[in-house]
Amino acid sequence: MNYRVSSQALMLRGTVSDFPGFDDRADAETLRKAMKGLGTDEETILTLLTSRSNAQRQKIAEAFKTLFGRDLLDDLKSELTGKFEKLIVALMKPSHLYDAYELKHALKGAGTNEKVLTEIIASRTPEEIRAIKQVYEEEYGSSLEDDVVGDTSGNYQRMLVVLLQANRDSDVGTDENQVEQDAQVLFQAGELKWGTDEEKFITIFGTRSLSHLRRVFDKYMTISGFQIEETIDRETSGNLEQLLLAVVKSIRSVPGYLAETLYYAMKGAGTDDHTLIRVMVSRSEVDLFNIRKEFRKNFATSLYSMIKGDTSGDYKKALLLLCGGEDD
Repeated sequence: MNYRVSSQALMLRGTVSDFPGFDDRADAETLRKAMKGLGTDEETILTLLTSRSNAQRQKIAEAFKTLFGRDLLDDLKSELTGKFEKLIVALMKPSHLYDAYELKHALKGAGTNEKVLTEIIASRTPEEIRAIKQVYEEEYGSSLEDDVVGDTSGNYQRMLVVLLQANRDSDVGTDENQVEQDAQVLFQAGELKWGTDEEKFITIFGTRSLSHLRRVFDKYMTISGFQIEETIDRETSGNLEQLLLAVVKSIRSVPGYLAETLYYAMKGAGTDDHTLIRVMVSRSEVDLFNIRKEFRKNFATSLYSMIKGDTSGDYKKALLLLCGGEDD
């Protein structure tokens, strides 16, 4: 059973990887030249930075400071503007720090951005959550969990706290009796109960292994005649509903969930550029290739075509390079 899970994990592919023959000093010089003097050579900046891995971008920033005594990020910010600047700045952040930064800004100031909290915390693996928590504390001097608790409430808060414990059972095969039992508990707590026992959903969704939960969802469908998503839709509302749905979708397939997130960020009037940048950048080295495939399969168009139709200028060029190609 372990093998199947690990081979599945191995099949995740990003669209950005280490650039072969990488030379941090040569890249630093190229970027300095692109920003020096009158006018900025945006094309050179975007082509170079989208084709280097995150680790390589960090090395370029170090080389830039060594060679010129200047901060690469500050220079990029002063030379670029708008959405293109936001995208390039996001690319320059170390990956776990980028997630931590997005969470911090979702919690900061007036009003909490639950959409960002939900998307990141529901879709990251326990290992990723642990790394994000550590970086968050180092960077901001407070615990992510404490900040989440201070800014959220009720069952939404409880589900987030359970996920932040990053204590899911490991995938070591499934026990059919336990599957049957969990499916029955969810059925009793939702469809059969007047008012929903959300706590049962929170505990089971937040602690069981992924392979176990996929079986539970199948069994639930057999018992109730409903997909678990339909029950969540009917029995819960607001932020808790969005979070439970994000957790279920991520358990079924993280690339599937994030493909849907990207689709709705671009569908209809006005593009949610914040979400578009966050998902494209944070997943570019993890599973953006898989997200592209899921996108094509589920939405009768490709991620590449949708970005092309929904964005413009250097911002569009950089996103298309990150996307890494068209899916026919």
